[in-house]
Amino acid sequence: MMITQRICSASFAAVLIATIATIAPTCQAQQYTTEWIANTFGTSTTYVGSAARSIWVAPEGVIYTASFWDENEGGVALYQSGKSIGAMGLHNEFQGSAITGNATSIFVALQASRVYGSGAVGRYNRTTQKRDVLINVSADTTEKRADVITGLATSGSQLYASDLPGNRVRVYTTDGVWQQDINIAGPGALTIDGSGNLWIAQKSAGTIAEFSSTGTQLNTIQMPTGSQPSALYFDASTGLLMVGDEGPDMNIKVYKLAGTPLLASTFGIQGGYLDSTAGTKGQVGDKRFTRVAGIGKDAAGNLYVLNNPWGGGWDLGRNGGTDLHAYDSQGNPQWKLQSLNFEGVAAPDPGTDGAYFYSGTNVYSGTSGGTFVANTVDPFTYPSDPRLNINDTQRDEHFGQLVSVGGNRILVASGQNPAVFYLFHFNAANGYIAIPDASLPGTAFNTTAAVTAGFSLDSKGDIWAGLDQTNQIYHYPLTGFDASGKPSWGPAIPLPIPASVQPLTRILYLAESDTMILAQGIIGSADWTSIGTRIEVYHGWAAGNMTNPNPVFTVSNPKSITAAGNYLFAGYVHTVPNIDVFNLTTGKLDTTLINANSSSVSVGNDVDSMYGLRAYLQSTGQYVITKDNYNNASIIVHRWTP
Repeated sequence: MMITQRICSASFAAVLIATIATIAPTCQAQQYTTEWIANTFGTSTTYVGSAARSIWVAPEGVIYTASFWDENEGGVALYQSGKSIGAMGLHNEFQGSAITGNATSIFVALQASRVYGSGAVGRYNRTTQKRDVLINVSADTTEKRADVITGLATSGSQLYASDLPGNRVRVYTTDGVWQQDINIAGPGALTIDGSGNLWIAQKSAGTIAEFSSTGTQLNTIQMPTGSQPSALYFDASTGLLMVGDEGPDMNIKVYKLAGTPLLASTFGIQGGYLDSTAGTKGQVGDKRFTRVAGIGKDAAGNLYVLNNPWGGGWDLGRNGGTDLHAYDSQGNPQWKLQSLNFEGVAAPDPGTDGAYFYSGTNVYSGTSGGTFVANTVDPFTYPSDPRLNINDTQRDEHFGQLVSVGGNRILVASGQNPAVFYLFHFNAANGYIAIPDASLPGTAFNTTAAVTAGFSLDSKGDIWAGLDQTNQIYHYPLTGFDASGKPSWGPAIPLPIPASVQPLTRILYLAESDTMILAQGIIGSADWTSIGTRIEVYHGWAAGNMTNPNPVFTVSNPKSITAAGNYLFAGYVHTVPNIDVFNLTTGKLDTTLINANSSSVSVGNDVDSMYGLRAYLQSTGQYVITKDNYNNASIIVHRWTP
């Protein structure tokens, strides 16, 4: 939907005062659309929940998913026939690591906080959606940055729970009365076969162990070298065991259990999203799986596969996002439900004139939901990729910045409020996979100082960084690319921060117009992540104008700013989702982007991240502005024509 808005006064979120403030504002027509990407649905009542990590499928086809964190609804989301049908619990109640159910209840691993797994399982009535039993499974209740309960299964009146730190599977009645323990190293996903025997995935060992209902060990399936069984499902209609393989095969292996267990078939393209024979490396698709986190079937024989794309953070709430696929009984795709990880933003790709969008871990395209194109993380070729490090102090790296220089893309991935920025490049041999290069600070840039006074990657590939407690802007010029597409930068050129904008907290440099934009922090505050009320614009910065800003904006504490062409875009925290658009030449507030299509798009509350806005000027003269929408696990896209 295209709307026309006539602006004659300042936004309620920001009041513009410029050096040319004596010039009266001029009314002008502004046209823009509002869309979203990175979620199948775009409203607060329909959106796909955040970062589902496990599933249980009821016979009637209701799918229950468990998530560590969902800002706007309960952490157990319910789906049927490709649509959301509600949610259960609190948004921060569940660990997300395991879920199962029966005719009357579901059982879900709980969390104690955003850092700790609680070691407990909750039973919830499927009708009332209320918790009626709490089962304390593990003695380890403060496991940091890891799951405690890694598998759940029910059979009749029995509940089985994998206690990973305890190296045991604990057996309870479904009312929570302990029955026995089965000792086994590294237990994970669980399922019960038609004979009532328990199958336990040992992901790190690449094995699946079978135990009788009395706890006697029976068969063991040794999977192929490198396999990591991450999800189990026993198909009672066929007598086959389905195993999600998180290893390099990235597929589902199907085992015949009669007699000695044997591999009978596979489902999904071998290599999954990393296959380069049937698609581009990194490309996701209906059978190009990432890590399979859950498998289930309904009574009609429909198959459901939950993926969890790679790239996470210390609190597990920011694992790769929901990616749920449905297939009919013949294995034909029916529908899919997908969402952003929880919080992040994707930058329009200059190499495609803004048709594609790169987040810190994924690639998207399209409009009105968009298409999940690729996961850019390869955990096997690049196991030291910082986007895989759940102990990384930046919490996550889902915020993307992107430039294309001579056909060579440079990606910057960073967290919600980062002091470290990770750089990546691409080449033809690796397709969509982002190859780790360096970090700032880091050895490649000869500094250990955190970036607390702003970061900018300009369109020429140069880096501008405000290093902590230096009172300097450090300019790292791009010196070129090697034959593999890897960029390199020259030694830092230190430039003094103008006194009028200290303490500095944001840097934006527009190479095409030689324009430097500097934002002041909050004077007297130790919070370097926030912007104060002053933003200065220097035209001709590289040409020598580092002392005469014009215009100067007085703003109302934006959380994030970005710029493209002749405009500065400002978003605010804990107020409204509006984005103010300031003219870099006249110094005026030209328009405010609110929501051009409120009936079909929920744009969230605010911008709760330092780099949660991105902007790009297309060759058509249209501006594409993306915004973090943590409320609805999506990315908002405004398309604006001045």
